[in-house]
Amino acid sequence: MGTLVGAIAALVMGMFAMIASATYHDTGFFTPLHHIASAVIAPDAMMRSMEAGMAGDTFDISVGPALFGLGLHLLTGAFWGAIFGLIVSTGWLRGVAGLIGGIVYGLAVMVVMAFVALPVIASVFGGGEPISDMPRLAGWGTFAIEHAIFGAVLGLWVWRRGAEAGSDT
Repeated sequence: MGTLVGAIAALVMGMFAMIASATYHDTGFFTPLHHIASAVIAPDAMMRSMEAGMAGDTFDISVGPALFGLGLHLLTGAFWGAIFGLIVSTGWLRGVAGLIGGIVYGLAVMVVMAFVALPVIASVFGGGEPISDMPRLAGWGTFAIEHAIFGAVLGLWVWRRGAEAGSDT
């Protein structure tokens, strides 16, 4: 169940990233998807999306790279969700503590991604600075909010799960 909730949390997180990119970053709605894809493929689509966004074409998209980026993002969310699911299965997180724990977990994922995973991915797959410096390029504040949202969705699952268990008795 953690993998499914992780993918859903990644979807919600991604929507925030796309809205931020289209609005206050002014770099195009689909740029975050292209950015994620550039971990593995050439950054051409990401650059086109950013340039189009800054020129006023907010919804420019290269469908293939965007879908590839979406897939990578959902798989990553499913991975981190599975780990969170294992933590939840210990019974340590319930109710509001689950929500708070989820947010803290999301921020911990941010730290691991920023300082370990993204630099390694950039090195192994040749994504370079756009990937290793993703938190700085997206903006640390935005990056933190994205991961807090990811964790909050995971935490809401724990909270909701506890409420359902309580109503069964």
